[in-house]
Amino acid sequence: MFPDDRVLVGVLNRKRDLKTLLEQRWYRIPEDKMPFGVYAEYIALFLSGSAAKSYGDSGIYLYARRKGVELALRKDLLPNEPDHKNAEKRYYKVQLHPIEEKHPPLLNNEKRVISFIYTTWDRFIKAEKLSDLYSHEDYFVDRIYHALRDRRVKVRRFWDADRDYTGIGAHLRVMCEQGPIVASTEPGDDVDVYLEKRMAEDALLAKVLTEIKNKGGPVVLSVPLD
Repeated sequence: MFPDDRVLVGVLNRKRDLKTLLEQRWYRIPEDKMPFGVYAEYIALFLSGSAAKSYGDSGIYLYARRKGVELALRKDLLPNEPDHKNAEKRYYKVQLHPIEEKHPPLLNNEKRVISFIYTTWDRFIKAEKLSDLYSHEDYFVDRIYHALRDRRVKVRRFWDADRDYTGIGAHLRVMCEQGPIVASTEPGDDVDVYLEKRMAEDALLAKVLTEIKNKGGPVVLSVPLD
């Protein structure tokens, strides 16, 4: 374990998926949610819905070291669900070492909307609440991300821990009719909107929305993948 080891936090909201995790030690991730692949050294699980009932409130209760990764169709991973709308989609099957419990668990007291979170081992181990997993830049980008999602804008979020693959810090990519835009906490030649932390959130959101409009408008958000 090294301080800069990467930790990917995923979400489990079905009891049957929790059973698979605990008994078979693997977790699935939609391929298009991880454009650079799954390279995190650790996988942590945020439990919600029926998966969290035996633990209490929703939160991060479990984690494990990554053992291996393979690609498979959802219908092959979950043969009992052949008619699911995503049955023909490809998923990463992330195989795990023995599952461990996070003590204390990181509860979602702030009632944040959780999807995938990238963080580092040192942040994960020291965290006392969910927001401790975010760098300042991650937290800032996350707020703009959810504001765009609320407006039905299809947006992809990249964490500071993705830097080795993206070449820049925390940022957003928005698909527009005339191509993507990049909004980042770091200026650069490939950055369309510089997210200056001294600016008000509403003003930054307005800048991003203006840039989206200039590129023909956003692609409508599709139904979230299961």
